Amino acid sequence: MKNSSASASSSQPNAAASGVFKIAGDLPVHRLGFGAMRITGQGVWGEPRDPAEARRVLHKVIDLGINLIDTADSYGPEVSERLIAEALHPYPKGLVIATKGGLTRSGPGEWAPVGRPEYLRQCVELSLRRLKVDRIDLYQLHRIDPKVPAAESLGALKELQKAGKIRHIGLSEVSVDEIKQAEKIVKVVSVQNLYNIGNRQSEAVLDYCTKQSLGFIPWFPLAAGDLANAGSALSQAAKRHGASVSQLALAWLLHRSPVILPIPGTSSVAHLEENTKAASLQLSEQEWQEIAKSAGSTR
Repeated sequence: MKNSSASASSSQPNAAASGVFKIAGDLPVHRLGFGAMRITGQGVWGEPRDPAEARRVLHKVIDLGINLIDTADSYGPEVSERLIAEALHPYPKGLVIATKGGLTRSGPGEWAPVGRPEYLRQCVELSLRRLKVDRIDLYQLHRIDPKVPAAESLGALKELQKAGKIRHIGLSEVSVDEIKQAEKIVKVVSVQNLYNIGNRQSEAVLDYCTKQSLGFIPWFPLAAGDLANAGSALSQAAKRHGASVSQLALAWLLHRSPVILPIPGTSSVAHLEENTKAASLQLSEQEWQEIAKSAGSTR
């Protein structure tokens, strides 16, 4: 086992091993991306505890072949977007930065949706400024505001898309019905929902995205729940492959559907490298079936 781990760490991992997905058919990214929520302070609030390490993480993201970074104006708030620009601008060719708007912050751990058109227009303009770009490749409505008709929120984003400030539009935390309703107003190219091997409540949404070739961006991708327990099929497979349960959980996501784009986040270079190794993990179909069976799924 030690030899296997040593061998795995001797060469630098690369996200290219996770394969390529074309968002909207025209925006190619390596499927294993990076979520930039954790480069902020505790509670996703304020500056990071170690700003220098946060910048090292962002530089390492590029070194590891990751070319999809997911962020949001509410991470910090504003801190994550600003750090990305400070560390990486001018951006390397092919880097896709996806951001989100529509959640407000009043303090650490506090999140509240605001989907008023005038607010979303302001969000987009400020994200453009912080990220130092003329157009946002993928702009996601962070939440549908129950107090504002979705058509109004999405209509504002459609106007900004027509103005050339947004390339593609995505949604977050939505049902299949909400996606279908949104598609009457805008072309939806991606969905970002809570999903991992231990929590598959968005299975129907994932199936819809797979059939429609929409990018599915699972947040909280590393969680494994009871499947992380010693003796589980996931834990046993991790041991056999000299990997961690978290790495296997990421590899499972990549195996689950070709439209899944995991975005594990971290504030540590070492943890980033560990996550990226999941891109090259190869299990037999029998092993995947055993893991799926233990997870209560036949997929």
